[in-house]
Amino acid sequence: MPFAGRLVVAWVINLIALWIANALWASVSIHGWAAYLIGSAVLGVANAIVKPLLTVLTLPLIIVTLGFFYLLINVAMLALAEWIAPNFSIDGFWTYVGTIVVIWAVNWIAGQIVGDLEGRKSLRLT
Repeated sequence: MPFAGRLVVAWVINLIALWIANALWASVSIHGWAAYLIGSAVLGVANAIVKPLLTVLTLPLIIVTLGFFYLLINVAMLALAEWIAPNFSIDGFWTYVGTIVVIWAVNWIAGQIVGDLEGRKSLRLT
């Protein structure tokens, strides 16, 4: 799949994950398509660019805290999306953690599905 296609798929997957998190918790408040579109776009860009840089820079701290600091980096990426997107609000640390778990689970499941589809496509081509 070309890069632009992967970007669109990741954007849609993040949008679905945010929609599920909004449906699960009353402390997550996302109103309107603009909030979903901008929030998922910011989350995708932050996870693709900012998160790897922060992970490399704070690797010793991540190791010393046995990965807990990596959770805080994920919270920061979600907080950045919340800060930039309009009509997007998350209240409470544990709601952030729950939303991160939902985003991770949806991305993992979608990755398995997309990977299976790409695997089938490559089998047909060879």
